[in-house]
Amino acid sequence: MKLKHNINPVLLQFINLIILVYSFVAYIPWYILSGSRQAIAKAKQVKARPVNNKPGGAYRSVNSLHCLASVLYPGCDTLDKVFKYAKTKYKDKKLLGTREILKEEDEIQPSGKVFKKVILGKYTWLSYEDVYIKAVNFGNGLAVLGQQPKTNIAIFCETRAEWMIAAQACFMCNYQLVTLYATLGGPAIVHGLNETEVTTIITSKELMQTKLKEIVSQVPLLRHIITVDGKPTTWSEFPKGVIVHTMASVQAMGAKADTGNRQQARPVPSDIAVIMYTSGSTGVPKGVMISHCNIIAGITGMAERIPNLGEKDIYIGYLPLAHVLELSAELVCLSHGCRIGYSSPQTLADQSSKIKKGSKGDVTTLKPTLMAAVPEIMDRIYKNVMNKVNEMTSFQRNLFILAYNYKMEQISKGYSTPLCDSLIFRKVRMLLGGKIRILLCGGAPLSAATQRFMNICFCCPVGQGYGLTESAGAGTITEVWDYTTGRVGAPLVCCEIKLLNWEEGGYYNTDKPYPRGEILIGGQNVTVGYYKNEVRTKKDFSVDENGQRWLHTGDIGEFHQDGCLKIIDRKKDLVKLQAGEYVSLGKVEAALKNLPLVDNICVYASSFHSYVIGFVVPNQKELAELARKKGFKGTWEEICNSPEMEREVLKVLAEAAMAANLEKFEIPVKIRLSPDPWTPETGLVTDAFKLKRKELTAYYQTDIDRMYG
Repeated sequence: MKLKHNINPVLLQFINLIILVYSFVAYIPWYILSGSRQAIAKAKQVKARPVNNKPGGAYRSVNSLHCLASVLYPGCDTLDKVFKYAKTKYKDKKLLGTREILKEEDEIQPSGKVFKKVILGKYTWLSYEDVYIKAVNFGNGLAVLGQQPKTNIAIFCETRAEWMIAAQACFMCNYQLVTLYATLGGPAIVHGLNETEVTTIITSKELMQTKLKEIVSQVPLLRHIITVDGKPTTWSEFPKGVIVHTMASVQAMGAKADTGNRQQARPVPSDIAVIMYTSGSTGVPKGVMISHCNIIAGITGMAERIPNLGEKDIYIGYLPLAHVLELSAELVCLSHGCRIGYSSPQTLADQSSKIKKGSKGDVTTLKPTLMAAVPEIMDRIYKNVMNKVNEMTSFQRNLFILAYNYKMEQISKGYSTPLCDSLIFRKVRMLLGGKIRILLCGGAPLSAATQRFMNICFCCPVGQGYGLTESAGAGTITEVWDYTTGRVGAPLVCCEIKLLNWEEGGYYNTDKPYPRGEILIGGQNVTVGYYKNEVRTKKDFSVDENGQRWLHTGDIGEFHQDGCLKIIDRKKDLVKLQAGEYVSLGKVEAALKNLPLVDNICVYASSFHSYVIGFVVPNQKELAELARKKGFKGTWEEICNSPEMEREVLKVLAEAAMAANLEKFEIPVKIRLSPDPWTPETGLVTDAFKLKRKELTAYYQTDIDRMYG
């Protein structure tokens, strides 16, 4: 969608003439020198085909039509072998980087709140050899503590170098790594630890004090807590029998240990590498059992979609490593000689909440070339940049809009705009360090407007990926030269995808022009199932007559003529209203979420009622301005609790809904404005910022009763 400007029509004609002349003059040297002709040709090629002509036949990448890929390197069929191969090939190359904290300060806000601010130094690096030795010693040290092969060990820790070192140690020694989100609530943590019967948990000092302290007495089998960042202050409330170690002390034990009889502990491809607990967006977190061969197949497919991946690349790791997207991305980088610099959402950019004003955020220091993100983070960047554009002078704003619209036209044709990139979008690009060559988005659907904005302003391809924890994160990824929006690309070379009829929703794999249905993923990346949950495993997984294992995703998709997949609905998001109309909650949210006035939105519908309602986290600046225009005065809470302001916001939502061609019955009739944001810490969204509908419904039950009263 083009941005609107307010330039004099005569002046606009003159500017368009200059642009036309420039485009004509620049086209020939661009055509000869840029090499983009091949990219345009590739973008138009068919990327996947059905393996047979039957309705509902599986689609495969054209690069794996006859045989699905399953290994990165010959003979490397387990994760310990992959890392050993990478260590041998890239021995002294930098692998894991961490910034030193130079100074911490308390900053008092005008409201009286105290925020912690940090000044960080340069990245210090561990080489492949360093990481390998630390992982070997840690694995041996865990054996000294009594950890046995094929038994569970938990990691409950923030994304950092020690997380990856611990994971590699577990892969080497065939310990089954149980991963838990650092932001999970107490009951979910207790559920995961007790269900997997772990005796050892790896964590950080902060999480031990803030989360584990409250629930450790509810985990009766726990015997060892290992802190990755030094020993905490004395904790008198420890239950008897629980010992606290530091990671360094366990590594020291391992360095001295006799390892003569350890060879038989090595894993085989079918052994479980990770039991990954989901974020619990639909209830109690489920433990997904992921084998070594599942992960290797998944990262093999992902790596094939990233051209020229290698030693020159730097990846910034800041998403939760307990999320399959981040773990897969880092394993792809580790296996290809890339550097991984660690960060966090609070220190990512110069403007991040924990970075002291005037000092540098992690992207500015690291200058990554590769980055993964979830849609929530990209939506925030989009809104922040557009707010800054709106604050520009009229001349600056119109210049930006002209360049934006011009580049949109050019990239839709497959052309590049080096002059616009260097003169207009350079400052925006510097927000992510200035060197990003590929941005990968996963975890949830990314809106077309945000995807196009990131393409244009950050001057790089924005790939959308589709995969689930249950498919080891692998499914599809768009190719870098595919600049279409709203699609998630063709199946990866490690898997195949077919569409199953869903009669209730009216989706059939015989639909024209595009076959539609529930997405099923098949391949070696499809996981073993749910830990101690055979009923759910049988419901979500199936095996066909050829022995192929299939994951029933619950997502609805359609295949386009070039073999690319588009997600169009979700079975769990479909609600039948009292009058019989079906409402797709996710579809309505996607249409309204990118409004400047909306920071987040959850749409709710009940089969006992005839209309849709919603909960909205408004953008504070935009809502305050709307209140000022309407003459409403009050505190932030008073503005959000005002029926008058609810009606004004509803008008804005209704206009946007109609512009997005939503049906009348899909448009929210009543809303609740929430003064407080939804963060993983509140328990209302997951670590990937997916809505937790069950928790949101419980939290707003009083408001639901009021709106349906």
